[in-house]
Amino acid sequence: MPNPVPTPSPQASLRALQAMLRARHPLAALDVFHAETGDAFKINLPGFQPVFMVGPEAARFVLVEGRDELRWRNAADPVVDLLRHGVLVEDGESHDELRKLMNPSLHRRMLAGYVEAMWGATDEIISKWADGAVVDMLVEMRKITLLILTRTLFAVDFAPELERLFQPVIDNIRYISPGLWMLWRGVPRLGYRRSLAALDEYLYRIIAERRRALTGSDVEPADMLGVLICAGLDDDLIRDQLLTMLIAGHDTSTALLAWSFYLLGTHPEACQRVQAEARALEPGTIPDITKINNLEYTGWTIKEALRLYPPIHLGSRLAAADLHFQDYVIPAGTRVVYSIYLTQRHPDFWDAPGTFRPERHGTSERQVPYSWLAFGGGPRNCIGGAFGQVEAKLVLAQVFQRFDLELVEKHVRPHMGATLEPHPGVRMKVRERRS
Repeated sequence: MPNPVPTPSPQASLRALQAMLRARHPLAALDVFHAETGDAFKINLPGFQPVFMVGPEAARFVLVEGRDELRWRNAADPVVDLLRHGVLVEDGESHDELRKLMNPSLHRRMLAGYVEAMWGATDEIISKWADGAVVDMLVEMRKITLLILTRTLFAVDFAPELERLFQPVIDNIRYISPGLWMLWRGVPRLGYRRSLAALDEYLYRIIAERRRALTGSDVEPADMLGVLICAGLDDDLIRDQLLTMLIAGHDTSTALLAWSFYLLGTHPEACQRVQAEARALEPGTIPDITKINNLEYTGWTIKEALRLYPPIHLGSRLAAADLHFQDYVIPAGTRVVYSIYLTQRHPDFWDAPGTFRPERHGTSERQVPYSWLAFGGGPRNCIGGAFGQVEAKLVLAQVFQRFDLELVEKHVRPHMGATLEPHPGVRMKVRERRS
């Protein structure tokens, strides 16, 4: 007979609290619970009793086997309030139809055409770095990824709006980040509406401008904004998809790049290998997609950064029916959370799981399916996975072509925002490379 999912013992809860206070982030507490209870455990907090699931078997269950009874949309979560009917928070046919429309602009065959825009956006930001200055890579990478996303997927230049809308973007990310709302749904969210209004004004404006530009045109657009307009979606539904991409699309790439710079800053030998690949490219020339794809060690570094610090570090679902996993029953209405972070550090599936070792991704040994989940898995895997990897390779290569970097502040810890970010940032001294 199925059993309820176990809850951690009082002793484990105390150890988890101590671990969280030492590490200064809640992931340390989840690590303690996992070690004591196993690959399924339930948290019991006032107003918050999710079931956590860890490991490839759990991931396969959530992403494939039980996915029809696990809903992405939870009306109580701020992300639904923000994205409304964005593809990320839709289920069933609504999700499938939106994804079908949005997929082509993120398909691998489109990436070669995006390289020049990616290179130009990166150059625009890093050209402003003064020789010997200290810059925060978390901030600088956010600028770059916002410019890249809007130029490639929306076919607009965000640079004139970057200073004005940078803080509203941050505010909206904070709005959907974990916080007291998880325990108390009525917690005030001050300042959010003003910031959202600023983003909405911008998005509705570019939609209107693009509609006018497309009127009477026989040119079939390939960018996401143009495709959504030509598909007949109304302005509100297009806004929801653009805001989904603007928030989720750039924030994940920002976190990936910031963690990559941090890890390379703390591992000089790996940094030297990434530098060597970057500096083997022809200086002053935009590399083509083949040369970017051939940055082998850089690719391993990106995958290892994604393993240790996955930007989307958990997946949250709502059980629409009673579910059975292994010997456990999960009642309908339960929040089900599968931990990507713990799965990708699971000692049963990763050798030295807490160690930064890019070479592990270059071996012929095949990884256990669903043990690496940085882009999810199953039918709803991340539609921007290929885009994000090319973007990260290109940005790292361009930065290391032009600069030597030194990590200034090494006391960095994970922060559970909308994505898993390095806190308080990644401060690096940049020195122009003399050749």
